[in-house]
Formats: sequence, structure tokens, C-alpha cells
Amino acid sequence: MLRRRLLLAAWPLAACAPSRAQAQAPYAGPLFDAHLHYNDDAQQPHPPADVLARMARAGVRGGLVNSRPNDGTLRLVAQAGPQWVPFVRLYRNRADYTGWFADDSIRRLVLDLLAAGSPAGPFRGLGEFHLYDSANADGPTAIALMRLARERGLTVLAHVDAEAVHKLLGHAPGASLIWAHTGIGGEPLSRVQALLDQHPGLRGELSYRPGLTQDGRLADDWRALLTRQADRFLIGSDTWVTPRWQHYEALFADYRGWLGQLPREAAERIAWGNAAALFGLRPLTAA
Repeated sequence: MLRRRLLLAAWPLAACAPSRAQAQAPYAGPLFDAHLHYNDDAQQPHPPADVLARMARAGVRGGLVNSRPNDGTLRLVAQAGPQWVPFVRLYRNRADYTGWFADDSIRRLVLDLLAAGSPAGPFRGLGEFHLYDSANADGPTAIALMRLARERGLTVLAHVDAEAVHKLLGHAPGASLIWAHTGIGGEPLSRVQALLDQHPGLRGELSYRPGLTQDGRLADDWRALLTRQADRFLIGSDTWVTPRWQHYEALFADYRGWLGQLPREAAERIAWGNAAALFGLRPLTAA
């Protein structure tokens, strides 16, 4: 009976106290979309004006743009402005996804596009590319392009597993690589941490990462890692299929929610500062 009375006495205070999620306001600063596709099938339903309006409403002030084929990137960055960073995608069509790593015509395609540049200036990186088997990280074109990226100061965006990350950076020590989804298959955080420790040019992009949040709350282990190594992570939309554009603002509202659960400096780095440092963008402090 005494225990019940104590619980009843405490109930009004507990009910009125804000939860930790309520007490922490969403992050309100500028955002950089580090994983943006403007593929051929998205361009008719979402012309550049529509895409840029969605980005503006989301507070996305810059992005890493790559598309299948590369025409989409050229079209979008021509209108988006200097804070938008064009990458060369390795795919002319979907057939290239599974064999690019051993196809020398892909290497020649990359060289031609790098020589031509883009309407927003030179291309700044290669990818996103996929390796569905980590053994394919040893393919001749994969090795050649990793070494080309290192030699030219380009960043690579790679959708691969942990073993392929290790292999790719082993072929070009010191290269800059953004790990798309930071282990979409659920790589344990201990493995993520080990790779970050081993490869100083490695950064993680967090779209689709399982276990990152639950009901809008950052998992404790992720909060600790993102706070401790805030300089190594970025966020992105991964608009890999057209319907993702319809949810673009909601995707970044979710990011703002959990960024607000981090220390301010960590949130600012992940939201904008890391991309600005990597690509030489001007600093922004307000959305």
C-alpha cells in the first residue's frame, strides 16, 4: 500500500516532466546532403526547380550529386550553385552495376568525364559505386580508380561492406572514401571503429544505417561514437529511386531530430562542417 501511494504521488510530476526527446530541440542549422542521386527516371516528375525547392524547404544548402547516367548531375549542378559538389558515377545504365570493377571502358569513361568537367566546375569525386562481393574490390578497374582518386585528390563514395572498405583503401592508402550507409548490412560498431582508426581518410555516411535510431532516439552506442568522432560522419538522402524525392523533407526532418540530441559542435560538424572541410565549401552557420 505504501509503495502504491508513493507511485501515485510521483505520477503527476513524471507525467508533466518533458521526456529527453521533448527537451532537446531539433537541429536548426544548414545541412549538406552527402548522398544525392538525380537519376534519369526522376527528372521528368521532379525537374530541377522542384528538386531545388524541396532542398530549400528542408534547409539543405549543398550536396554531393551523382546520377545514372551522369547527365542528371550535370543538369542539376548547373542550376544549384557552388555549394553542390559533382561526382562522376561509374554507371551508364543498370547493367554496369555488376561488372564495372573489371571493365576498362568504365575507367576510360571516368577519364573522359574528368577531362570535360561539369557546369559547376571540376568533378570532385567518383561514385556512388557498389560491390556486392568484397572480392571484387580486387578487380583491375576498382584498383585503378582508387589509385586515380588518390592521385587527383578525389573522394570516393562506395556502397560496400567492411571488408571491401579495407581492401579498397589498402589499394590506395591515404585515399578519401565515404562509406555509404556505414555498413548497411549491420556491420557492428566495433568494426566501424576499427576501420576509422585504421584509415584516416575514411568517413561514414548514415542513410539507411540500421540500429542508428529507435523511435527517433539515437542509440546510446551511436550517440557515443558520433560525439567522440563527429569529424568522421556525414548525412545523406540516397534518392536512389524516384519515390524518395517525395519524402525528401521528411528524411531531413528525421536527421534534424537526432542531430539535436548531440552536442552542438558535433551536430554542426556532421550536418555541414565535415563536408565543407572536405570539399572546400564556405562555412554556414544558419539555415
